[in-house]
Amino acid sequence: MGSPVHALVERMAALAAELEGARDPARFFLGTYLRTTRAVVAALDRGRFEDADWVARWDVDFADRYLDALEAHRTDPASAPAPWRRAFGADPQLRPEGHVLLGMNAHINYDLPRSLVEMIPPGDYADAELLARRHRDHGRIDGILARRVGEEDLALRRAGGTRTVLDRLLTPANRLAAVLFLRESRRRVWLNAGVLHTARLAGTSDYAVRVEQLETASAERVADLLRPGPVLLRLAVHGFGVVLPAPGGGPA
Repeated sequence: MGSPVHALVERMAALAAELEGARDPARFFLGTYLRTTRAVVAALDRGRFEDADWVARWDVDFADRYLDALEAHRTDPASAPAPWRRAFGADPQLRPEGHVLLGMNAHINYDLPRSLVEMIPPGDYADAELLARRHRDHGRIDGILARRVGEEDLALRRAGGTRTVLDRLLTPANRLAAVLFLRESRRRVWLNAGVLHTARLAGTSDYAVRVEQLETASAERVADLLRPGPVLLRLAVHGFGVVLPAPGGGPA
């Protein structure tokens, strides 16, 4: 029997084929996510992480949150978490890269901090050396994502993404911006996970409040991306990620 992470790839591939057959716009983000997951699995198989077992379990937990949201949306759109309701509910005629941007935003900002807290229990947070290893492996994922940007741009063009003359001229700058936005958002994710961990220690109700704040902020960021106008400019001003207020009211 294959490992859970290889089973995840098979599950995603089967769902991607189903969405492709239905011409569902959700296929664009899932296609990107599937290719990225395969790249992570390849890095796992090559021993690129300090704790491959933990990264594999984290990868499955993280992906399951998206897949659960997608299943909820397909069953009852109103039942999906707020960031995903906005992302899945976007205009089907939106360019493929637009659907990918919305999916990445919802998944990184809302799902990733919660997944990290689930996969780093309180005892691990108390172990500075172990927590540092987790942080370094988190950073190695950033490198994989950065290396995928150019390939994903080409894949989205093949999937039907359109390019104006200006788009083509700006492609190198846009790819660099995408790398920087991803790194910035994942840095915020790590900080938000720390805020969630502190809330977890304070009790169930405190944690629930923080998760609700994260859901609201993540949904607002997706809504901001959906507004007409220059998306890259808004990202440059507001960033790709969201920030939970730290205990005491200041930013994390």
